[in-house]
Amino acid sequence: MSNLVVVGTQWGDEGKGRVVDFLSKKVDAVVRFQGGSNAGHTVVVGSEKFVFHLVPSGALRARKKCIVGNGVVVDPQDLLEEIKSLQSRGIKVDNLYLSGSAHIVMPYHRKIEEIEEKRRDKQKIGTTRRGIGPAYADKIARKGLRVADLLDKKVLAQKLSMALKFWKDVYGLDYSFDKMFEEYLKYGRELKKYVTDTSLLVNQLMQENKNIIFEGAQGTLLDVDHGTYPYVTSSNTISGSVCAGIGIGPTKIDKVLGVAKAYTTRVGEGPFPTEIRGKIGEILRERGKEYGATTGRARRCGWFDGVILRYAVRVNGLDELVLTKLDVLDKLERIKICVGYKYKEKIIEDFPFQLNAWEECEPVYKEMEGWMKDTSKVNRYEELPEQARKYINMIERVGGVFVRLLSVAPEREELLTIG
Repeated sequence: MSNLVVVGTQWGDEGKGRVVDFLSKKVDAVVRFQGGSNAGHTVVVGSEKFVFHLVPSGALRARKKCIVGNGVVVDPQDLLEEIKSLQSRGIKVDNLYLSGSAHIVMPYHRKIEEIEEKRRDKQKIGTTRRGIGPAYADKIARKGLRVADLLDKKVLAQKLSMALKFWKDVYGLDYSFDKMFEEYLKYGRELKKYVTDTSLLVNQLMQENKNIIFEGAQGTLLDVDHGTYPYVTSSNTISGSVCAGIGIGPTKIDKVLGVAKAYTTRVGEGPFPTEIRGKIGEILRERGKEYGATTGRARRCGWFDGVILRYAVRVNGLDELVLTKLDVLDKLERIKICVGYKYKEKIIEDFPFQLNAWEECEPVYKEMEGWMKDTSKVNRYEELPEQARKYINMIERVGGVFVRLLSVAPEREELLTIG
C-alpha cells in the first residue's frame, strides 16, 4: 500500500472516514493534512457510531499512529474533548501526534465567522460556524497562533495580546486577556505530550518503508482554489495539498484513491446542478441518513454527477475510486447519471471555472433502469443485480476511473473488492 492519499471527489460526506478505517488495518499511520473540526468522519462499529473531527479515523485500530499535520487548523478545546470522548469509550489515544506548526482556532475566530456570515445575508456561504475560515485567514495574514505557541508563556502572551487588540479595533470584540491566556496555557499543558515535528516523523516512517494513509477532509468541490468558489471551505482539499499540509515531497506519494457516493450530496449554499427537489430527493436523504456529522444539517441530495467526477480525477490524479452507499438506490425504478452540462445551448463535458456559468448549467442525463433489489446483504461484486453492475460500469466510463471498492452497507467491514 505504501503512501496512499484518500480524498473526497464531491462536496464532502462521501464516506472517507469509513474507507480510511477499513484500509487502516494494513497501515502503520493515518495522517490528517488539512481542514479542522468542521470535518466529520463517521465510522460504524457494530451498534456503535464514532464521529471524528480532528483525530484521524485510524484511531479505532490498535497501535496505529494518528498524525495531525501542520496544514490542519486545530481548536484545542475540540481536540481535547474528542480525545476524552474516545477514551471514555475504551479507545486509547496513545499514538496521537500533533504538529507544533498547526495553527490554532481561537474563540474570536468563531465570532468573526458568525459576524461575516450575517453580513453576507443572502450570499452566505453556509459555514459550520467553527471559526475555520478566519483561522486560515489569520494564518495567511501571518498573525495566527500556532500549537507551539501554547507551550511558551512569553510567546503566547505577546501574540495573544496583539490579536485581541487587533480584533477589538476591527470588530469591537472585547475578550479578557487574562482569562484567555490562562485557558490556552492550560490547553498547551494538556496537549504537550502529543506535540512533535510531524513532518520529520512522517518522513522517518517513509524511510522505514512504513505504510501510510493521508486522510483528506471535505471534498474536491470544496477546495478553496479548485472548488465552487466562493462556496468552498478555506483549505486545499485535493491530493496535492498533502505535500504542504504535512511537509513531504510530491515524489513520496504512491497512489491516490478517490471516494464518491453512488449519488451526490451537498451541505450549505452554492450551485448544485443535479440536485433533486421533491420525493426522490427525500427518499435519498432518509435512506442515506443524509444529515451532517458535524452540524446535523440536512444534506441536499441529487443524481450522480459524472462531470465533477471527471474533474476530480483530473485535479487529484486519481488512480482508483471507492463507491459508497450503492444500497441507498435499491428502491428506485429509474436512476440518472449526469454525463455533461448544457450551457448557453452548448453541451460541455468539463467543469466550468466561472461561478455564473456553473449556476446556469443544466445537467444532461443518461437514464437507466433501477435494480429494485436489496443489495445490502451482498458479499461479492458478482452477486449484485445486473442493473447495479451496469450502473457502476457507467460511472467508470463517465468518470474515466475504475471502481476498486464498493460499499452496500454502513458497517466498517462491509466493503466489496472489485477486480
